[in-house]
Amino acid sequence: MRPLPSFYTVDFFLLCISSFLFFSSFNMIIPELPAYLSSLGGEDYKGLIIALFTLSAGLSRPFSGKLADKIGRIPVMMVGATVCFVVGLLYPLLTFVSGFLFLRFAHGFSAGFTPTGASAYVADIVPFQKRGEAMGIQSLFGSLGMAAGPAMGGWIASIWSINTVFYCAAFTAIFSILILLKLKETLQEKEPISLSMFRLNRHEIIEKRVLLPSIILFLSVFSFGVVLTIIPDFSTYLGIKNKGLFFAVFTISSLGIRLIAGKTSDRYGRVVVLRAAVVCMMLAMVAVAYAESKAVLLSSGVLFGAAVGMYSPTTTAWVVDLSLDKFRGRALATMYIFLESGIGVGAVISGWLYANNPENFRLVFLASGGVAFLAFLILFFIKRDRKTYLAHQ
Repeated sequence: MRPLPSFYTVDFFLLCISSFLFFSSFNMIIPELPAYLSSLGGEDYKGLIIALFTLSAGLSRPFSGKLADKIGRIPVMMVGATVCFVVGLLYPLLTFVSGFLFLRFAHGFSAGFTPTGASAYVADIVPFQKRGEAMGIQSLFGSLGMAAGPAMGGWIASIWSINTVFYCAAFTAIFSILILLKLKETLQEKEPISLSMFRLNRHEIIEKRVLLPSIILFLSVFSFGVVLTIIPDFSTYLGIKNKGLFFAVFTISSLGIRLIAGKTSDRYGRVVVLRAAVVCMMLAMVAVAYAESKAVLLSSGVLFGAAVGMYSPTTTAWVVDLSLDKFRGRALATMYIFLESGIGVGAVISGWLYANNPENFRLVFLASGGVAFLAFLILFFIKRDRKTYLAHQ
């Protein structure tokens, strides 16, 4: 039997389990939020459910990247998980539209911190030749959380209440924190935290070395923001009771392909895999646009999941490839800024195009497919990057 790669350590798998719990926590509530906001009288603000979350996540990225490079990867992950816990407990208390929107904004800081620290942690302990594979495994656990969270949240809401879902999400974050306490820090030269770390110079916000993959990611995840915002209503329109079902299907579909995509990008280059990912995304959005039944919608979810499963670990590995070790946190933060911006813009524009009118569903999904096509055009003109990888081996 072939021995396991050296990066398969106890700490690596503890990080993966913590990621599973973290993503389960904040995704558990997503399918129920549009209906919940409507019940508060805020049906015109559905586009802000995701947009506010991604806005604060994006704003916090430069800080999380700098702190990850200064005080360590684990403290940054702890901040994000703690935000999930606290905000989850507050949702049942602030039961008015402005309070809910404030909490969505605050909740985004969790996604602004934890994934940045986690990606940097994995990059620290994995050799270049296995980077795509390791990112694939770690993101697989995150995807399992993204699948389990909405499905579990939908089930809990159907039996108990939305408040029960909020509490379950909060305490799931607690278990993520407890696991992080067991990890060994990987940043070698840590600095004591100081106020100066919260002051950003212009060059500390964006890492220019990773702009190309970040822009491609922005265009690719625009459709993700559309799906998060519109699919719950579209599911109801098609008569699907569990609004988390599409999320579960596309996330499960992304699981196995993450490992294949990561290993393939290690061998043949990141661009080749990303081209395939964007083509899948375009096809998925066209299929959703013309879905008129539960079966067709869920089949489209399989295609959507394949796209997500390919671009997620591959883009992260590409960003780490291009970054300097001492600015790894900043580079990953830059990538996540573009990721959150893409999701947020997709959420706002789709909410505006949809305007609570079922006749606009097709327009929204076809428009998102068009944005994915722009990413394909950029990738089409990029030369294969295999030579860059061979130079590192």
